[in-house]
Amino acid sequence: MADRAKKLLALCLVACVIATLIAANAADASEKQQTDKILQPQGLNAAGIYTLRELDPNLTGFGTKFAVICRSITYINGEPQNDYRPSTEHDCLKNRQFSFYGQDELPAGISPHSTAICSILFGKDHEAFNPRLGQFYYQGAAPQAEADIYEFWHFLANNIFAGSAPDADILTASFGKQFEDWWTRGIESMAEQFGLIVVAGIGNGSHVYDPLLYPGAGANVIGVGVVDSVNTENLPNNLSQFCFAYPEHSSCGPTDDGRCKPDIVAPGNCLAADANEPNHYKPTGNWSSFSTPIVAGTIGLLVQKAKQDSSLNAAISPYGGNCVIKALLVNSATKLPYWHKGRLGTDDDHQVPLDYIQGSGMLNAVGAYKHLIAGIKKPGDVPTIGWDLNHLQKDKKPLNFYRVTVAEPADKFITATLVWNKHYTSAYPFEPLPEKDANLRLELWAVNKENPENYYLLDYSDSKVDNLEHIYCRTDPNYTNYEIAVFYSDLNEANKPEISQRYGIAWSVSVKQEGHGISWYDLNSDGIVDELDFNTLLNNFMVSIKAPESYQFGDINTDGKIDAEDFQILREHISTQADRHTAEENELK
Repeated sequence: MADRAKKLLALCLVACVIATLIAANAADASEKQQTDKILQPQGLNAAGIYTLRELDPNLTGFGTKFAVICRSITYINGEPQNDYRPSTEHDCLKNRQFSFYGQDELPAGISPHSTAICSILFGKDHEAFNPRLGQFYYQGAAPQAEADIYEFWHFLANNIFAGSAPDADILTASFGKQFEDWWTRGIESMAEQFGLIVVAGIGNGSHVYDPLLYPGAGANVIGVGVVDSVNTENLPNNLSQFCFAYPEHSSCGPTDDGRCKPDIVAPGNCLAADANEPNHYKPTGNWSSFSTPIVAGTIGLLVQKAKQDSSLNAAISPYGGNCVIKALLVNSATKLPYWHKGRLGTDDDHQVPLDYIQGSGMLNAVGAYKHLIAGIKKPGDVPTIGWDLNHLQKDKKPLNFYRVTVAEPADKFITATLVWNKHYTSAYPFEPLPEKDANLRLELWAVNKENPENYYLLDYSDSKVDNLEHIYCRTDPNYTNYEIAVFYSDLNEANKPEISQRYGIAWSVSVKQEGHGISWYDLNSDGIVDELDFNTLLNNFMVSIKAPESYQFGDINTDGKIDAEDFQILREHISTQADRHTAEENELK
């Protein structure tokens, strides 16, 4: 009997183990099936956020906090009616615990605009569905971050006017106004005083008569433009593939005082939550309101990493950390076709740090992360990728050098970005303090250690108005050693005040970027090079003659002008088709 009982007990144990293994395998299969579903919004994928999450699955925004500023949708006699909130009834937001700060005397209402923005930032829905896309997994940029949602006028009265920064790591706003105002300067003052990272949309381009909008156009703010999705009726392609930043849809610089904006561009056409139906998602269209949360969300992931690793804490320091984060984003951005400093031409590369429509290029979340984890490196010999938070002082430390060795310099590019804050008073009306502002210069030198006489200046960036300098320069194949120099542009000028200036800098060495293929010729992004692209090029050519100060693209051979050679190159690529265009034609057949 005892032996039989032992056998029964053993069989029971085996059965339990088998049942446990079956359950575990079923759970693994369920999880795999879930992760095999396509992720949305695909704009996050194009910006590298989902790839970054594959590299580090812990990057969900956990431990970070956003302040999201939203405008009321309804106004009566000029008064906002407190309908600024995202819909927490929507499937992708219903488990989120937001804190709301609005006009308490009025009932709170729902905003479709803030619902879409918050879904891109914080949404999560494992069983999302769209009739044209089927089932998918909806996952925002920072789905585990905390968020305080502020009604704009409430924030203006209780935070900006009072000079009181929100309890948040990142402030983001997807709206603005044409002119600088006391409240836009108040936001810039917060960025300077507290190291607050501020991200804002730059405006929706000439088709809606949007000039550059503040606060996105502010000096201490990360201004975000929009990269259009491709021109197709195929919804999956329209939501997953992106082409250019067009002036018609993304406002472009310079600002009235001559500064470069935007700082960076990102995909804008995202599948987002519909405030009117709790289980419905719809495309947003190409608007900077929706590229802004993609950039803000990426920053949330960087902030999370910097908080978790004490060696990276300087990147989020209240004393200039916002400059480091901006430098990381700008330095790692992907140059899209036709990227060029300033407007069309070749004579402004040193005085104008960024492209007037692309900024530094398209957001590259993985690249920004790799810059961050490379770590802080102080002046002296540094690796080929890194960053620093440092300062200059005219009477003690007027210049810093970062020395880089490139073992195989052929076909490599050195990118370097320098960022510092402009200064404002800390109380209303937050006037600029130009007497405290520094003018810094960024230089790249090719160095021959054995013969100092063979040093030469490879490139430099020295804007008289921007508080950002950017170099993107091909290495000299005959030189393996380079020096990145940071110093005062006006160091030798007499009667200049002794200014101490904190700055953030990032640098990297990379291989030459891919040529982007058909994108150079398919100017309307419909997947085929045809007469419509010739019409676009002709129109841009005529505008460049009539209005040289306008922003135009189409300089295919990058010689600084649109001319007959560009038309000839376009003609040589006539009938070229993108792979997606061929696939779409086959689907129609």
